[in-house]
Amino acid sequence: MGTHPINLFVRFLLEMTALIAIGIWGWKFGSEDFRIVLALGLPILTAAIWGIFAVPNDPSRSGKAPVPINGRVRLLLEFVIFMLSIWGLYEMEFVKLSGLFGSIVILHYAVSFDRILWLIKY
Repeated sequence: MGTHPINLFVRFLLEMTALIAIGIWGWKFGSEDFRIVLALGLPILTAAIWGIFAVPNDPSRSGKAPVPINGRVRLLLEFVIFMLSIWGLYEMEFVKLSGLFGSIVILHYAVSFDRILWLIKY
């Protein structure tokens, strides 16, 4: 299920939502002089980290790993990014949206149990 095209599309949407939430958080909580840097820089940095640190031959990705890491570290990285975006939504007082987003992330990982097991074993 973790490599099913619909699930991969949902994962893409979740990742984009996380990046947008992190950018909006940077805009809202950045000082006036630093606001644009945070609103653009945090999502770019997060996307770079997300794309660079990968598990070699991950069937849910291209299989390429610019900086190879093991599966457990990858899961931790994904967890941290999603939790930061959920926390950011909550911190910006989008409480219901943060709960909905968190629920969809959990559901996605439940459906992707085969990928989770593969990452834990890798």
